[in-house]
Amino acid sequence: MKTVKTLFIFVSVVLIGIALGGCDEAQQMVAPPVAGGGGDTTTPPVEPPPVTPPEGAGGGGDTTTPPVEPPPVTPPEGMVLIPAGTFEMGNADDDAYEAEQPVHTVHLDAFYMDKYEVTNAQFEAFVDANPWWQKDRIEDRFHDGFYLDLWTGNDYPFRRADYPVVYVSWYAAMAYAAWAGKRLPTEAEWEYAARGGLAGQKYPWGNTITHADANYDGHLGGPSLVRRYLANGYGLYDMAGNVWEWCLDAFDADFYAESHDSRNPISGARTIQWLLGDFKSISTHSTRMFRGGSYDDEALFLRVSLRNGNQPTFTSIELGFRCVRTVPR
Repeated sequence: MKTVKTLFIFVSVVLIGIALGGCDEAQQMVAPPVAGGGGDTTTPPVEPPPVTPPEGAGGGGDTTTPPVEPPPVTPPEGMVLIPAGTFEMGNADDDAYEAEQPVHTVHLDAFYMDKYEVTNAQFEAFVDANPWWQKDRIEDRFHDGFYLDLWTGNDYPFRRADYPVVYVSWYAAMAYAAWAGKRLPTEAEWEYAARGGLAGQKYPWGNTITHADANYDGHLGGPSLVRRYLANGYGLYDMAGNVWEWCLDAFDADFYAESHDSRNPISGARTIQWLLGDFKSISTHSTRMFRGGSYDDEALFLRVSLRNGNQPTFTSIELGFRCVRTVPR
């Protein structure tokens, strides 16, 4: 009996153990998994991808869009952009006249400038649209009697469409510029542009000159095609030689010494705007500036710093002009 009892007890224990094991397995099948611990087999939550701030955005999660740069400004047709800058105006070497001194610092805003001197064809379009500036109709007070002297009526010389217009007074040049939505350059703008980005040089391309560089010293016997010679560093043609070019300013030999305005200076006017709005009232006995030398001048007169002038009624076969336009801000 003792053996049977012992076997019964052993079998009972085994059966109880199996039963308990079955309960544990059942619990593992239905119980939720427990996070953490060395035996954790749960799938972690998916993290969202990191947000990268736009280039140039501030810290702290700043996702603002950076400002868009404005597109580059395209110069008007037939013009080039002359960038804002500072230069030394005038000349102090052995060739300089007193009116070119003292050398002084000038600051200029950006502006556009005609690549070429105004041509006969361009001026013809102006007089066609403005009959009171035609050769036979212009008021006597605006010229010296030789206005458009090479023209026949309203027709420029044969095969001279792309040659510079000459025998044009300062008044007529001002009127053309206003009609074209432009103006004449100040002499500071003219000299700055003529230098073509070079400093301390005599001519738009350097310190020496030959007949391959410009029309001067009677070499061609008259004005030449406006694209005949190479452009300077700013892309401007005939800034030395061919024909003199009218400027906006009054001619004042002492202006450099007496002026205290180093930014966008102008001689003989309170402001550029005032002069543009009332140019017809400028006295015929005043003197206006022109620059650049002509086809008939020796090299000395083609220097970028040389200053010259005459009455606003004056016309000549050696005198024309080109225009500028202010860059909008």
